[in-house]
Amino acid sequence: MIFFASVFVGITALLHVYIFVMESIQWRQPRVWKRFGLASQADADTTAPLAYNQGFYNLFLAIGAALGLVLFHTPAHEAGFTLAVFTMASIVLAAVVLLSTGRDRLRSAALQGTPALLGLVFLLLAG
Repeated sequence: MIFFASVFVGITALLHVYIFVMESIQWRQPRVWKRFGLASQADADTTAPLAYNQGFYNLFLAIGAALGLVLFHTPAHEAGFTLAVFTMASIVLAAVVLLSTGRDRLRSAALQGTPALLGLVFLLLAG
């Protein structure tokens, strides 16, 4: 179970780094803002400060997942377990909130939440 927990927590961390890059660095690029459902460059420019901020939230989640994963495999196992569980649960709940904004967000919520949910389940099974 530890192997699978590590894989899914790691995937979740990498995914959230990627989301950070899109939201905080590449937001004004049409291929990015279109992916987030915006209609125009003007909309992207208007929402850029919000996306920049949101991207950093995702980066901090990635750091929490990665640090939890590293600590989980050290003598600070309990601290790593706690941090990883908290981070995975936060991401799963964020995916639920995303889904609550509309059924058209199902794909995004599933992409964000599924690896975190699997990581959380395997972490809890691994103890």
